[in-house]
Amino acid sequence: MVNVHWGRERFTFPLPPPDTPLKAIRDAITNMTGLTDFKLVHKGAVMKNPESPISAYFIKDHSTIAVVEIHAPTEPKPPPPPPAPVVRSEQSVITAIHSELAAVRQDLSPAVDKLLTSTEPQPKEHLRLSELLLQALLRLDGIAVGEWEEARKERKVAVKEVQTLLDRLDSGRS
Repeated sequence: MVNVHWGRERFTFPLPPPDTPLKAIRDAITNMTGLTDFKLVHKGAVMKNPESPISAYFIKDHSTIAVVEIHAPTEPKPPPPPPAPVVRSEQSVITAIHSELAAVRQDLSPAVDKLLTSTEPQPKEHLRLSELLLQALLRLDGIAVGEWEEARKERKVAVKEVQTLLDRLDSGRS
């Protein structure tokens, strides 16, 4: 008997004589599965030549043959169009800087104050706040200000404020 594995399906059929061409096994598998386009794999090797005898692939009693269905190549999808360039104005950049700074003031500044006034050490909270402040600095640094002087000044002020908060946290003073 030869075992055939096709996905989750399992089939068996009697072992034909060693001089039987591989085509006979392919035909038998086509009848069992209904597949027309597939590869046969035995012991990790793809059995390609349908005219070769099965003995050339060392198929013996209790051998296992894997059936790998070949899907018809689908029409390749056209590449997505490049994203439209984002036209940013100086005011939109300043707004992004202000929103990042407002988030720090609203969420992180009170948490830093609370941690600094706490009497018991909280190393996990210290680490969390330190990480969040560093992320805020990175986000501010990632805002491209180009040649806009006002935006550059606003970002500089915001970075300075976040860095001061981070320094306060690291030094442990309020």
